[in-house]
Amino acid sequence: MVVLALSLLLGLQPITTDLYLPALPAMTQGFGASMPQAQLTLTALLLAFGVSQLVWGPLSDRFGRRPVLLWGLALYVIASAGSVVSASMEQLVLWRTLQGVAMGAGVMGARAIVRDLYAPAEGARIMSKGLTGLGVIACASAPLGALLTEYLGWRTALGALAVFGAGTLLVLAWRFEETLAHKNPNALQPLTLVRTWWQILRHPTFWAYTLLATTSYGGLFTFLAASSFVFIGVLGLSKPAYGLAMLTMSLSYIVGTFVCRRLLPVLGVRRTVALAGGCTLLAGTVMGVLAWAGVQHVAAIMLPFYLFMLAHGVHQPCGQSGAVGPFSQAAGAASAMSGFLMMVAAFAMGAWLGRSLVGIGQGSGSVLPLTNGIWFWSVLISLTAWTLVQRFGEARSAPKRVTDGGPAAG
Repeated sequence: MVVLALSLLLGLQPITTDLYLPALPAMTQGFGASMPQAQLTLTALLLAFGVSQLVWGPLSDRFGRRPVLLWGLALYVIASAGSVVSASMEQLVLWRTLQGVAMGAGVMGARAIVRDLYAPAEGARIMSKGLTGLGVIACASAPLGALLTEYLGWRTALGALAVFGAGTLLVLAWRFEETLAHKNPNALQPLTLVRTWWQILRHPTFWAYTLLATTSYGGLFTFLAASSFVFIGVLGLSKPAYGLAMLTMSLSYIVGTFVCRRLLPVLGVRRTVALAGGCTLLAGTVMGVLAWAGVQHVAAIMLPFYLFMLAHGVHQPCGQSGAVGPFSQAAGAASAMSGFLMMVAAFAMGAWLGRSLVGIGQGSGSVLPLTNGIWFWSVLISLTAWTLVQRFGEARSAPKRVTDGGPAAG
């Protein structure tokens, strides 16, 4: 049940982003919107997703994971239904922002659940199982979005998100039991919040793994935000063919999560991450060099990106579980802060892509905004994996006096 809950909650993120990507060009054209406005439907969602976790995390430390998850999922269903009936791009951005707020409860809760139930080393393996489920959901999302958009219209694709959210809400309401053994009655007090966040932000292990997860997600987000415009607009893929490309990308990620579980007992977390960092740098460099050499072909992007996603299947479970590992008494707050920082990076990247992708469409434009972005993140991922994670990757628990709401440690 834990793995199923993790898969559904973590799966909110790819289904909310991946399923609507094939519809994004048609949606932009249908509303007569500009490229920056279209990108805002993704970047606003992710910024709201990141900021909302700073609220959901302490709420879950105070009241428990279950009530926060149920309220968050109910809000997600409402926002998803609202996006279907949007009459303008501005309304769609508003509903997508609310959707991001709701999504924050689910994804934050999933990371906190892992820390509630498992020690850091075991948590990385359990997280990889949940992220395998995320990969399966991601595999289905883009092809389903492409088919729904092609034959039933983009509004039907957005409606599928409401169906998924309602199904997840029913499963958790029916079977999910509270995982937080000891609620923190002081978790929402302003002074306690400041002390807790300060303790989290001072912890080097938190930064090592948060930056690993953030940079790795930055590379994936670059692909998600730009790929539909590049593959459909520049390289001329049909929507179903683009959905198939997204499916194969998700399959390589699933393989990466299996590789992660195989390597962790043998190499440990730090050496596993270091090995995956080498794969990431190789993938980003090959993709970047080919693009600068003038090779504009689907294979020149997808083949290196398969290797990137395989390594992503290692970086994410290790990064997400490692970031909350030292904070047994404040897993919700640590998960929230980590998620917030990830989404700030994604928002900044989305803003840059919105300007860089202007002029793409109908066979014109360049693949360089996509390939340069992924190459940039690949360098940062490998540097983080080879330096910060190697030095600070051994989790040490934060002082309980801070995380339980007591006086700050010296």
